[in-house]
Amino acid sequence: MHDFKFKSNDLYCENVKVSTIAKKVGTPCYIYSHNTLVDHLTKIQKAFSELNPIVCFAMKANDNLAVIQTLANHGAGFDIVSVGELKKTQLIKADPKKIVFASVGKTEEEIVTAIKADILFFNVESLPELDEINRIAKKMKTTPRVALRINPDVAAPTHAKITTGTLKNKFGIDLKTARQIMKNRKKYSNIKFSGLHVHIGSQITTKDPFVNAIKKVIEFINVLRQDGITLEYLDIGGGLGIIYKDEKPQTAKDFAKAILPYLEKTGLKIVMEPGRFIAGNAGIFVSEVLYLKDNGVKKFLIVDGGMNDLMRPSLYDAYHEIVPLHKNGAKKIKCDVVGPICESGDYFAKDRRLPLMKKGDFLAVMSAGAYGYVMSSNYNVRGRAPEVMVKGNKYEITKKRETFEDLLKGESIPSFLK
Repeated sequence: MHDFKFKSNDLYCENVKVSTIAKKVGTPCYIYSHNTLVDHLTKIQKAFSELNPIVCFAMKANDNLAVIQTLANHGAGFDIVSVGELKKTQLIKADPKKIVFASVGKTEEEIVTAIKADILFFNVESLPELDEINRIAKKMKTTPRVALRINPDVAAPTHAKITTGTLKNKFGIDLKTARQIMKNRKKYSNIKFSGLHVHIGSQITTKDPFVNAIKKVIEFINVLRQDGITLEYLDIGGGLGIIYKDEKPQTAKDFAKAILPYLEKTGLKIVMEPGRFIAGNAGIFVSEVLYLKDNGVKKFLIVDGGMNDLMRPSLYDAYHEIVPLHKNGAKKIKCDVVGPICESGDYFAKDRRLPLMKKGDFLAVMSAGAYGYVMSSNYNVRGRAPEVMVKGNKYEITKKRETFEDLLKGESIPSFLK
């Protein structure tokens, strides 16, 4: 559930009318609900309370400072994939012992910075990366903790571009190699092997792929124990799906009921990395109607937001519900909702039946709190949209709209062209 509701035909975010924000802040813009973020985090924490897991929010889903501060205030840690994300967690003074670092391509700068920050552990994706961490740690005369990200070769029923748990993907280490690494762990004198990590993909709405992956991990843990290898942590990743259209994803309770019996058997401390589950339905993208175009074949509702602002529909053929901010009982028309970008892929919906809207009306693209702003760009020299946080009857801009001057920062014309 979320806190974007219609009251007397107007869409509200908690206790604030969304059109009020749109008129004040301008469009396009992102709006986040504080209460929804907290509610979804709390659902995970309560469902798994008997294991008291470290819930590390996947920052790649939404790295807005107000969002991560909200989650940190309520006990969340963070799953990071870059030095930039790490530095943001430091800005909000997040507990480094609740930070895990994934990414298949960690740079030396990132490894050094994370070691200095004394994060909980690195999720190591390959043998060369392990060698690099050991080399850097030896140079720094320290012993960072790592968890091997194993690839269980489990397919998940999700979009091909967001599945990560098969050996055709770039992620993780195959079980045979992982065992060899563990058996030869003394070779890595400046690394403490603390656990295992598994993450099979994103927007997974059924329990079976998770159960299958965890079963494989448990079998592997037992093999390691027979080798005399003991571990402290099991990081089960993220991937819980949400409702975009007509999906029927498992609830946090259902998910916990399915996998808790297996996790309890491991006797290990559990780390989780939900991202979309917490932030997805906690945000919307608001845009203003510019034109209604009818070329005799199709109707196009042209809005001021584009694929540079929210690229999930273009990138993943993703469905997002679209609603007018004010319900006026207008007849419905079938149309494509498109933006101003010079690409045929610049759309938010195709052949969608929507109430007839006119120039100046506002609409909301729902479920845009995850992989929305974080994937936006300046394509076509467009400043990125502002982000707004709502709490109760208050709202505040948490990231300003980029100006043309912002876009020119660091850019110059070489002297030999003048």
